[in-house]
Amino acid sequence: MELEDLRLAVYRSFASTGRPPPADALDVAKAGAGLAELARARHLVLDGSGQILMAHPFSAVPLGFAVMGRQTLWWGGCAWDSFALPHLLPDEGEVLVSTRCPACSRPHAWNVGTDQPPQGDQVAHFLVPTAHMWDDVVHTCRHQRLFCSEDCVDAWCRKTGSTRGYVMDLRTLWRFASHWYDGRMERGYVRREPDAAKEYLRSAGLSGPFWGL
Repeated sequence: MELEDLRLAVYRSFASTGRPPPADALDVAKAGAGLAELARARHLVLDGSGQILMAHPFSAVPLGFAVMGRQTLWWGGCAWDSFALPHLLPDEGEVLVSTRCPACSRPHAWNVGTDQPPQGDQVAHFLVPTAHMWDDVVHTCRHQRLFCSEDCVDAWCRKTGSTRGYVMDLRTLWRFASHWYDGRMERGYVRREPDAAKEYLRSAGLSGPFWGL
């Protein structure tokens, strides 16, 4: 299987079923080298045995978010990825994004679509700066969460001994997530070059050293 065919097979399986392709459909033994190459190019995240963990914005494992479409339930890889899913899959219309505040366990849910950001006073907290997000991307995604408020962010940081990262409101999160994954479901997708990625972050209203800007 050609590398781009393999990448699309993984993404299309996630999109339609919420899961990576089953072993008998993908023939993982033959596809292993291709999956490893896709992981090196940061299209996929593999576990120690070569199984697919993530194909951003999709996740094969729960990391704090559930995203419900018309017929499919996805694990949201993080706040960023969960808010990106309706933009990557526009035929779904609005999706229901649900999670719990990491500080107080209060449940939260939003109808997230492509026309406008959801309402709410909650905030997203990103723990790991961009320069280190791929040092351990699963850890990074596990700590891009939505909190009741900045007070809950600070309480969680005190409880866990974490240094406060970057906090943004729902509107900024929605704007940030809206077009980050544009083209990822299409043949010939190419990741943004660093300068283009920085310009995208600026256009979303992000700034400062946390984002490498």
